[in-house]
Amino acid sequence: MNINSRRAFIKKLGVGTAAISLGNNILASNPAMGFSAKSYRNIIGANERIRVAAIGVNSRGTSMSGTFARQKNAEIACICDVDERAIPKALKRVADAGQTTTPKTEKDLRKVLEDKNIDAIYTATPDHWHAPLTIMGCQAGKHVYVEKPMAHNPGEGEMAVAAARKYDRVVQMGAQRRSAPVLTKGIQLLHDGVIGKVYMAKTWYTNTRKATFLKPGTVPTWLDYDLWQGPAPRVPYQEGLIHYDWHWFWHWGTGEALNNGTHEVDVARWGLGVEFPTRISSIGGRYQYKDDWETPDTQVVTLEYPEATLVWESRSCNGQKVEGLDRGIVFYGEKGSLETGWDGFKIYDLQGKLTQEERSEAEKGALEGRNTASPSLGMDSLHVADFLDAIRNNRRPNCDIELGYKSTVAMLLSNISWRVKRDLQINPENGHIIGDAEAEKLWSRAYEPGWEPKV
Repeated sequence: MNINSRRAFIKKLGVGTAAISLGNNILASNPAMGFSAKSYRNIIGANERIRVAAIGVNSRGTSMSGTFARQKNAEIACICDVDERAIPKALKRVADAGQTTTPKTEKDLRKVLEDKNIDAIYTATPDHWHAPLTIMGCQAGKHVYVEKPMAHNPGEGEMAVAAARKYDRVVQMGAQRRSAPVLTKGIQLLHDGVIGKVYMAKTWYTNTRKATFLKPGTVPTWLDYDLWQGPAPRVPYQEGLIHYDWHWFWHWGTGEALNNGTHEVDVARWGLGVEFPTRISSIGGRYQYKDDWETPDTQVVTLEYPEATLVWESRSCNGQKVEGLDRGIVFYGEKGSLETGWDGFKIYDLQGKLTQEERSEAEKGALEGRNTASPSLGMDSLHVADFLDAIRNNRRPNCDIELGYKSTVAMLLSNISWRVKRDLQINPENGHIIGDAEAEKLWSRAYEPGWEPKV
């Protein structure tokens, strides 16, 4: 979806230029939730009711279940999770959102896909499930909203793109800033030359995460661990892994580079107008603690594109902000720079003088860059609204799976570079690794027999 189409979508939502702020009254109507049910239901005016199944609702999925339930003419028809404790929380969030019908509940996502009454699925499962479930969803005739990263490895990411195209399904990756009006305006200004030729983007993420230690344990009665593993080869259950710290282990997760870097790098790619890199350098390590983490807690990535350079810096265990922001992006050009976090942008000349600033009034003080459930309920709502509108109008969404793949694969390749401890040469036509057999082995992964994704 290009910027002009996005503008038309925003206008259709009734949040044009004056409401770049996402609508002051929306957040004000319910400070706790961000948006009131009535305000959410005014977002889309189409009549078709879209029935959505939410799969993986322990944290982020619970928040997004409420966001979907607030959309006009959409409903959460099913709540699915392998953790039976998570389901009541999601049901309550849906009811609190104003949905009067009670969703069905299910443990096995395969049964959800068999349900002909489900039009679309939303998934906030662990990373190792994202692409396989997207592929399965498309094959089952469902549209898919998949949280970032949309793949655990490049090979299955390519397959997920192929599945979306083969089965003609709308697939949106959860890069919600693609639907933010104020950021869309900032990117348009970049493309219009507000700082001249843009030749570099710096992105970053910071946090103060603690040590992680795993130990052998007994599978809890509330968890279907076999289904949680799904396509991943079977390993014994360990305490400390579920539900969040799997991010730091290659068997299931993709580290901070994909957990958060995908967001910043996606915006940077959007602003730079780049596709696949030509060279990747990734350095760093696990420095803060001597624990069981496998992924780096400190990482600096340089992505060299034919048109520009993109840098990503991550500090998972040191929360010192950069440019006053815990996460953000700065674009550098021949006439100045443009800086953006979540709620607006600032433009500076070459001497560092502020020349323009715009902020989303509704988002001021409402953004939490390190919130794992929802950094911005407003942007979540607009991104969900775009997904539903794309289904109704048979068009590509703001972060179509192909766009999401190009941002995801950039960071997946960065992890591969870090793991083999050297730079990678990349084919800018398709993102494939050139001339490095060891690195190419990490292009895909082994799957549990019977769970191999196929298109």
